[in-house]
Amino acid sequence: MSQYRPRTTLEQWRILQAVVDAGSYAKAAELLNKSQSSLNHAVAKMQTQLGIALLEVKGRKAFLTEAGEVMLRRSRQLTENIESLEHLAESIDLGWEPEIRLAVELVYPIDDLNNVLRQFAPESRGSRINVKRVVISGGQEAIKDKDVDIAIVNNVPKGYLGEPLTSTELWLVCHPQHPLSEEERLESHHLEQHLQLVIRDTGKQPKEEQGWLRSEQRWTVDNFYEALSLLRQGTGFAWLPRFIAEAEIKAGSLKRLSMHGSEKKAVQLSMVIPEPDKLGPGSQRLRDLFLTHHSNS
Repeated sequence: MSQYRPRTTLEQWRILQAVVDAGSYAKAAELLNKSQSSLNHAVAKMQTQLGIALLEVKGRKAFLTEAGEVMLRRSRQLTENIESLEHLAESIDLGWEPEIRLAVELVYPIDDLNNVLRQFAPESRGSRINVKRVVISGGQEAIKDKDVDIAIVNNVPKGYLGEPLTSTELWLVCHPQHPLSEEERLESHHLEQHLQLVIRDTGKQPKEEQGWLRSEQRWTVDNFYEALSLLRQGTGFAWLPRFIAEAEIKAGSLKRLSMHGSEKKAVQLSMVIPEPDKLGPGSQRLRDLFLTHHSNS
């Protein structure tokens, strides 16, 4: 199989872009610090190599042909990709990580996570972001196993330091027509008689030791949105994060239950850096964005 050999160079395409952006060969020559004749020669040679006209000069200005407009758009994508690749190489050389791994507790509000990642995106330098949503012991294991660069968890393992980020709440909810909704003030024995929806602990060796888990019937699902889907149909009761439950209650699809001694569960979320001495510059920047986001909220 014969290997394809490009007929044009990136430099030629950059010159074409400069001529179009500047509006003339003379202005482009000043911007690029090159002679006008060298730019004329580069574009003329490229048009000959491609066998199509890209520019036409009218008076002192250069205008794109229809074919030139198509080729210019594609060339900008090409040069942008090359620049991104070169910036990535520089970033790696400076220690900027090609991948940043996050473990984020499932009760951490999704809007907060998305806002921080949105701020980080323009600065990411091509780094991939790997977000792993964890529940209970899953976050602790990720920290202890050094599987992540940054972890946001509600329980900081022994031997690690946690930076308090924010707190959230879990609300006890069910469908408005569920039998539990008829009770004005629930006692634990009321709950024991009904199906409870619980979220699966993502740890390798899960321990069912957190929360109210005394119901005779329990269904385990992977996340809060699976539980929500069942609750909307009138199946069971569950503890849902406020950022999910509040909107559903306002819409009338769920009802918040009042339980004696437990109106809500407060969850304190902290950020843990499993290996502070090995934290790369990208992870450091992302850590700072999380801290800034919550200090301003």
